[in-house]
Amino acid sequence: MSATATQLLTAEEFLLLPENGMRRALVRGEVEETMPPGGRHGVTVASIGAFLCRWVDDNGSGCAGISSGFILARNPDVVRGPDVSYVRAERIPAEGIPEAFWTIAPDLAVEIVSPSEMAEDVRAKVREYLDAGTQLVWEVYPRMREVVAYAADGSAQAFGPADTLQAPDVLPGFSCRVSEIFGR
Repeated sequence: MSATATQLLTAEEFLLLPENGMRRALVRGEVEETMPPGGRHGVTVASIGAFLCRWVDDNGSGCAGISSGFILARNPDVVRGPDVSYVRAERIPAEGIPEAFWTIAPDLAVEIVSPSEMAEDVRAKVREYLDAGTQLVWEVYPRMREVVAYAADGSAQAFGPADTLQAPDVLPGFSCRVSEIFGR
């Protein structure tokens, strides 16, 4: 019996893969595919993205985006596309927002947790972001209408529907009631 070595991809090779309708991530050089998310997931992504984009527009503090790829590690490469992300203005490359993947970690990564996701997979994503230098990760649970915020120092805080989501160190002046991000 012989074992076949898996050919690990680089972020640059991963970027060139043809679209196939699946959501993808590159994890330690290997492609991971998941089903497209459901309706509630999409509405929550749009809502959080809208709140962050309005805040960015109001204070010119950087850029917010959805599903953009970020290279979080090299050799083997890790590329994740958080559901929503934010990068501070001073960290945007001099040449502007990249056409390809970002080569830096986002300042904020937002992951909407789908019912089918396993806890260890969600925690692994959070750890990858924090290890790469992300300052804040929001793990969002639409069914529970809850957000768990993980800071770079390893602390975590849960926010329920009546709480106000704030992060003055990463998002100065941003404020949003948790219930507002979940819509109807």
